[in-house]
Amino acid sequence: MTADILLALDQGTTSTRAMAFEATLVPIATAQEELPQHFPSPGWVEHEPEDIWRGALTTLRGALAQAGGDARRVAGIGITNQRETTLLWDRATGRCLHRAIVWQDRRTADHCARLRAEGLEPLLVERSGLLADPYFSATKLAWLLDNVAGARAAAERGDLAFGTVDAFVLWRLTGGRVHATDATNAARTMLFDIRSGAWDDDLLRIFRIPRAVLPEVTNCATEFGTTDAALLGAAVPVRGIAGDQHAATIGQGCFAPGMVKSTYGTGCFAMLNTGADPVASRNRLLTTIAYQLDGVRTYALEGAIFVAGAAVQWLRDGLGIIRDATEAGVLAARADPAQQVVMVPAFTGLGAPHWDAGARAAIFGLTRGSGRAELCRAALESVAFQTRDLVDAMLADWPAAGDTVLRVDGGMVASDWTMQFLADVLGAPVDRPVVRETTALGAAYLAGLQAGLLPPPGPGGASHWRLDRRFTPAMPQAEAARRHALWQDAVRRTLSA
Repeated sequence: MTADILLALDQGTTSTRAMAFEATLVPIATAQEELPQHFPSPGWVEHEPEDIWRGALTTLRGALAQAGGDARRVAGIGITNQRETTLLWDRATGRCLHRAIVWQDRRTADHCARLRAEGLEPLLVERSGLLADPYFSATKLAWLLDNVAGARAAAERGDLAFGTVDAFVLWRLTGGRVHATDATNAARTMLFDIRSGAWDDDLLRIFRIPRAVLPEVTNCATEFGTTDAALLGAAVPVRGIAGDQHAATIGQGCFAPGMVKSTYGTGCFAMLNTGADPVASRNRLLTTIAYQLDGVRTYALEGAIFVAGAAVQWLRDGLGIIRDATEAGVLAARADPAQQVVMVPAFTGLGAPHWDAGARAAIFGLTRGSGRAELCRAALESVAFQTRDLVDAMLADWPAAGDTVLRVDGGMVASDWTMQFLADVLGAPVDRPVVRETTALGAAYLAGLQAGLLPPPGPGGASHWRLDRRFTPAMPQAEAARRHALWQDAVRRTLSA
């Protein structure tokens, strides 16, 4: 029987999706399940590990069933995941000691402030490419070791395993036989030296992390092991892993230095390929590994926005002013152009380039004439303004990028109104691909690459990317600059310091 199907598992912050692709990366099946969120204290965000695992298995089975149901036809599984989310489990039982601490969680803000006060941030930046922020895994893992009874002693004995979501799911899929992650997920822990490609002893000492809990770090495309045959009906090889934004970079075909993509999901993440050399940011962006293939690391500058689609979710679930996320773009198009409502969606602080964990959301410019439409427009505009801030910082850090064409993906890009406003604010073209779930596409590409079904990056390596529509700037530059200045003023008034 020919193995001619690729399965991609996309485990995200608010949902888990599995997609089946033909060997040519044409999608043929999708299964999706929402992931419950838990907010036990202000600024804390958690997931139940068993919800993560159940959603992963259920959606993989669902996509496989739609694709014909025969696991022997699967050439490989690719996994992509919400990054930085931190889990700690017992090696003997596979059970987690605590809920997963989600990347959005801010409980370790004081720990990060102490690191900065002690003058340690320059070392963190030099080794990991990351800033001292609760966003990353190291302080989350340290919190678990210090706050779960008996955890630190068990970790030092080698009884516990740490992982980001990819490592946890891989452990479960392989029946506990494999404890591994890829270089992109390791690069987001603040424990990994992105230049040497290894766990760093100095960083482990700073965060008091026993080396015994850490997974093995590998290429993004490799033989990660095979699934327990009982899970899908046959043993299936896992052949690709990358963090969601790295997988999206691959799915968008951003293999050449200077190419940039931006993914719009719960948050927004822009990544600029800088090639073989890591670029140190002067504008508080992150330096990260874009992907690692055959032991060769390709680097990127990244800007992270904590709230993008989550702002629309708040309009729906928090305020109840829309029933469905798709209504936001329709209402925004109807908003009174004379209203100048600005939303700064700092519900969990501000990410790049501000990195202000204490900032909180605010809305400016409300009048008695402001209503649902104006709030929807402000929420969608905030995503474009934040993207503009990231792109400006990237071009300042690495002018070699030249003229920008932004490749976009994620749920929000379905809104033509939002994408047109994004192009207007950037003053640059915005390209929307045919396959918009590029995180899953990138994971499938990695699995297909390892299986020998797809070409490596380079000539022909991006043939899976196809343009759906290009949005070009239509707003006068002076008006775009005026609108952006209003946004910048609102941000200044929102910062905590």
